[in-house]
Amino acid sequence: MTRSGVLADHQIREMISSGAITALADITADQIQPASLDLRLGGVAYRVRASFLAGRQRTVKERLADVTMHEITLDGGAVLEKGCVYVVPLMEGLSLPDGMTAAASAKSSIGRLDLLTRIITDHGVEFDRVPEGYSGPLYVEICPRSFSVVVQPGQMLNQIIFRHGKTLMSDDDLRALHAQTPIVSDDPVISDGLGFSVDLKPAEGSLVGYRAKPHTGVVDLSKLNHYDPAEFWEPVHTDTGWIILDPGAFYILVSREAIVIPPMQAAEMAPYLAMVGEFRVHYAGFFDPGFGYADAGGAGSRGVLEVRCHEAPFVLEHGQVVGRLVYEHMSALPDTLYGSAIKSNYQGQGLKLSKHFRAP
Repeated sequence: MTRSGVLADHQIREMISSGAITALADITADQIQPASLDLRLGGVAYRVRASFLAGRQRTVKERLADVTMHEITLDGGAVLEKGCVYVVPLMEGLSLPDGMTAAASAKSSIGRLDLLTRIITDHGVEFDRVPEGYSGPLYVEICPRSFSVVVQPGQMLNQIIFRHGKTLMSDDDLRALHAQTPIVSDDPVISDGLGFSVDLKPAEGSLVGYRAKPHTGVVDLSKLNHYDPAEFWEPVHTDTGWIILDPGAFYILVSREAIVIPPMQAAEMAPYLAMVGEFRVHYAGFFDPGFGYADAGGAGSRGVLEVRCHEAPFVLEHGQVVGRLVYEHMSALPDTLYGSAIKSNYQGQGLKLSKHFRAP
């Protein structure tokens, strides 16, 4: 019997074997992470007039008939233009057993490109959430916000986790975990998860982040360590401990705290209270077991923050709490942890752009 919690890598492999996870092409070993499965783009994209959810009475295919402007083949690479909305069928589908739900998010590199990607399902009423017992295809809505991108079939923009039963850790559980295995480098701020703050006083120099330039070339998602950051990003410096966020601009910043996800936990980044200011930290990702964990080579790993300001300019100060990590129990210990053993890109990270850019 499956224990309550987020499913580990070997349990995901069992789901593939049992047919609970299906695919148009064989699922490869590199898609399976310690607590998540990477999802692959199919061969076509539909340019649509607007974002949508299918709604309880309809399928995504039926909705597409209402809003599709034209169909694009992704074979050989296709440009998805900034400011436009696309829907792409994924290679993977699901047939979830009773008691199991799923949740998706953009992969870390995709969030750092300000590429809005959200999973939608037949009869769905929420983005990125798959209800218990769902059986059917998966689609991803893609909206490039800062940079136009080139995509191809088989590329992995999103990841999905599987939850069995109750998975969330209470604040008391989190405090007990921190006492046993410190999950943050400072005194923990625990309230419905672990609060984290922004670092605007770096140990060396005055560089605190990057701001996306408004007019750039395209980013080909197949090209890694390729682009000159100066062509796409403006460095953000401060020696005062604060910066002013401009409305509509997209920033890459970093958390003040080093974060640890122990082997029997996973975590999801969530927004902080809206009352703290007119900005949002994009919650792009899940944090796999082993992120920041010293035994997995991750000592000192900090969280990269993808920040967008809304209606009014806003002063962001060093140490201001801007987000929270919601920790969850694992159902079982993963066979592998996040880290160098599986070529994880962001273990031990500080302030860092996506893997498509060369080191500044």
